[in-house]
Amino acid sequence: MLQNRVNPFGNIIRTEARGLFMGNRGVIHNHDQEIIRPYKIKTWITCVLAFKNRRRPVMAPDRYTELFFMDEATSFAAGHRPCFECRKAEAHQFKSLWLKGNPDKKFNEKTLIKEIDNILHAERIDKHHLKVTFEESPDALPDGTFVSIGEEPYLLNKGLLYLWSPGGYSKSIPLPGRGKLPVLTPASVVNTFRAGYIPQMAV
Repeated sequence: MLQNRVNPFGNIIRTEARGLFMGNRGVIHNHDQEIIRPYKIKTWITCVLAFKNRRRPVMAPDRYTELFFMDEATSFAAGHRPCFECRKAEAHQFKSLWLKGNPDKKFNEKTLIKEIDNILHAERIDKHHLKVTFEESPDALPDGTFVSIGEEPYLLNKGLLYLWSPGGYSKSIPLPGRGKLPVLTPASVVNTFRAGYIPQMAV
């Protein structure tokens, strides 16, 4: 069983469960198909599972490491964004709504996506390779956002929080009445959801 599934904290785990999306962070495995680093490049993307009938062995030597996500909301929480090759429409929509949701960055349509990737990188992982979070009231967050409760990831959707697991979402709980929670989804991506991007959610 390969270590190639990503959870909402951005950690790469081993599980027999399949994912709905694929993605990569560059070459992060060795010739023994072992993960040896959390990322190689700042361009963390989310891809479709099938594209133009391409076939490739998973974790081939010196090729990018195929990572898998249960759904798109999970990939966003981990710090990934849509690929401009295999998910062109979603990628352009994401960029447009990211710009709309984050006017303080002073970017525009001519801004290269690598500039947005630099922002995302600072929002998802620190210099010690630890997950970056921020605090927010759940009732102020848009659907598709992940929060942490007792170090467990929960997806917000339609007024409920759904507990994430590698095989799917299990129990749901109502939003806490008060207080703030650690938010796993990067801050600028949360703003993108507020601006109208609706991530695919397996709930």
